[in-house]
Amino acid sequence: MIKIGDFSKLTKISIRMLRHYDEIGLLKPETVDRFSGYRYYSVKQLSDANRIRALREMGFGLSETAEIIMQYNDTEAIADFLEKKQKELERERTELNDRLTLIESAIERLRKDGKSMNYNVTVKTVPERYAACVRKTIASYDHEGELWAILRSETKTMKLQPDTAYTACAIFHDDGYKESDVDVEIQMGVVGKYEDTENVKFKTIPAVEVASTIHKGSYDSITDAYSAVMEWIAGNGYEICGEMFNIYHMSPAQTSNPDEQVTEICLPVRKAK
Repeated sequence: MIKIGDFSKLTKISIRMLRHYDEIGLLKPETVDRFSGYRYYSVKQLSDANRIRALREMGFGLSETAEIIMQYNDTEAIADFLEKKQKELERERTELNDRLTLIESAIERLRKDGKSMNYNVTVKTVPERYAACVRKTIASYDHEGELWAILRSETKTMKLQPDTAYTACAIFHDDGYKESDVDVEIQMGVVGKYEDTENVKFKTIPAVEVASTIHKGSYDSITDAYSAVMEWIAGNGYEICGEMFNIYHMSPAQTSNPDEQVTEICLPVRKAK
């Protein structure tokens, strides 16, 4: 038998915590002297104590540690549980890294400009154009690349001739912002006439008057550009009369550097009555 003091040294768990484990039933001593009240542990309990300490160091609370110890009574079962927990934490880490990236980007913009980017909003007419179009409901906005992949795959033998005056854009058909299942249509201006494929439709897009501004850089701060256009429309006697779309003058497909991306935000407008 091992005295509680020696057991504490061997397991690197304080005597106070060992007593607490005894009280809550997490790790009860093998025997307690009925006269002195001294607690004694067995050699086989060293592995139990080390397992508890390891779980606590991983960040599990006492109640969760107790649940794991009681529910998973062999090493393979605990390993399976920890593997699932590992995947969960990896997802959380990815989400945290995304949040940190947004914060870093905001700090960089604020320290660089002293304020959000200034946007020059103008009213112009986007001319009639002929375009190859793909419209689908996708998981989220950052899955837009799937639509471009479909367009490239289904037209790779057509030798499409791009319209250099109007290359690529994306139209957002939902009434408002959505967290998932978003209705997005991509369009690539082309010269000539082509036959439709399963998912690619060729059509003439009518001319439209828009309030627009240019956003330079990554999409992390593009909502500032949207806000600038909306504020301009509200303050200059216009109203929105169509679906917002983005024209990609320098897209992620053309540059791997987000700072080099150039996106034109366009909202169809008309004079308010």
